Amino acid sequence: MKVLIVGAGPAGSTAAYYLAKAGIDVTVLEKTSFPREKVCGDGLTPRAVREIQKLGLPHPENDGWRRNKGLRLIAGGRTIELPWPEVSDFPQYGLIRTRLGFDEELARHAEAAGATILERHSVTDALRNDAGRVTGVRAALLDGSGRKTGETREFPADVVLAADGNSTRTAVSLGIQKRDDRPLGVAVRTYFTSPRTDDDWMEGWLELPGRDGKLLPGYGWVFGVGDGTSNVGLGILNSSKEFGKLDYKQVLREWTAGMPAEWGFTPENQVGEIRGAALPMGFNRTPHYSPGLLLLGDAGGMVSPFNGEGISYAMESARFAAEFIIDASSRLAASGGAYDADAHLSRYADYVRGQWGSHFTLGRAFAALIGKPAVMKLALRTGMPIPVLMRFVVRLLANLTDPAAKGFEDRVIRVLEALVPATSNTPPAPNQRYPQQKVRVNP
Repeated sequence: MKVLIVGAGPAGSTAAYYLAKAGIDVTVLEKTSFPREKVCGDGLTPRAVREIQKLGLPHPENDGWRRNKGLRLIAGGRTIELPWPEVSDFPQYGLIRTRLGFDEELARHAEAAGATILERHSVTDALRNDAGRVTGVRAALLDGSGRKTGETREFPADVVLAADGNSTRTAVSLGIQKRDDRPLGVAVRTYFTSPRTDDDWMEGWLELPGRDGKLLPGYGWVFGVGDGTSNVGLGILNSSKEFGKLDYKQVLREWTAGMPAEWGFTPENQVGEIRGAALPMGFNRTPHYSPGLLLLGDAGGMVSPFNGEGISYAMESARFAAEFIIDASSRLAASGGAYDADAHLSRYADYVRGQWGSHFTLGRAFAALIGKPAVMKLALRTGMPIPVLMRFVVRLLANLTDPAAKGFEDRVIRVLEALVPATSNTPPAPNQRYPQQKVRVNP
């Protein structure tokens, strides 16, 4: 079986590693060339670290991987530090690693396992046979400056994995559009040279005070990268009335202008421009399986509406997809070609939905609530003074639960998720839709 993967981000490279290790013929087409930057907070929760461990990817602290102890949350004049919980299925530490280094290390890890990675190949559309099954992709070749050379190539495959992010030309070329009954976020970030670079906590601001003390819309973060800089950014959801109406880069400037001068978050210390990206949440692009095609990570809207985390779900979806493909390939070979591999692969969509569907449904309700300032203010004033409640909230938001555990927090989360349906693939009714203003962020 020949597999083609579009995109060498966390999802694409993870899938490529597992497939190559299993002896599957796998090629990855990456639009850019490494090293390349991606807009991200650079924070990896224990859920993402677990996937890194499963890959066997080394992540020593002396090689740009900065460990952290947990979350520091700031709101309403209060600060609370919450260590990552002890959960049997997850490590008790997070990581900070810039995507500039992280994505390339993942790609090289997949190459070392036997995957072929072709850089500067920009996929324009998927190829289909007369029955409508995806049979490969067409790609434009780019030069070293990222411009089209005028040459195109077609790449045939038995299975195509779309891991090409939120814009996913692969899926769009097949008419698989975004769903407007799912939340959407926008995040902007930049780096500052700062004495806070060695912070041991991932710091989240649940309220954003401006220079004049007035609250700005959205939530923010300050993550020490450990290389002399801090990653500072903010996000806003389309459940907020300000969504689509603001200059998000200016909001970030106003927020950082109100921070203590000794932190160094000033224009003089800024490293690089402010860059932004959309966050496709709660399975906002479905179906995740079409004959010959599986959607991974951001291409399938696999970003948590709770906290905007996407890397862990991208890597997990890649692992799941690889497992289905490896199993289907084995059964196909054992049957002498008689096994219905497509029927087997089609189960991937329901499997992913079963893994996170209920969690994402809860997250959609959460996203709708935090878009209402009065509700958010009341929740923060009530919850921030109660550490035990905030510890529970962190576990819920980061999806750090043990399905087999009998502890109170795990049981409560299981009950909550059991009370809501897994995210549906049914098209939404008009009154279920989120506002979908056109979002403009620089790439």
